[in-house]
Amino acid sequence: MVRYLIAASAVALFASAAPAQTQAGSRNPVIKDSAPHGVAAPAKGANSFTEDQARGRFAKAGYKVASKLTKQNGLWQGAATKGGKRMTVMLDYKGNITAR
Repeated sequence: MVRYLIAASAVALFASAAPAQTQAGSRNPVIKDSAPHGVAAPAKGANSFTEDQARGRFAKAGYKVASKLTKQNGLWQGAATKGGKRMTVMLDYKGNITAR
């Protein structure tokens, strides 16, 4: 009888863990893929990208960074050019790029 209860508990435990994992993953707001995305406004939050990673994301999106990047308020930002236009670019913690 004790073995039956232990086995039933184990089955219930494993069956309930699988749906929880898929639901938690669907609500994760952090970066989903390696492709850079442009957004109208950067997301607020702590940024874990290094300066080299930020430069790489800007380059992948077609920006040529012309200055040293600085991290302010969780955003990597600096001057860059794209298509002959000079602008300020920002990278948020999700990997999204905002250009102004």
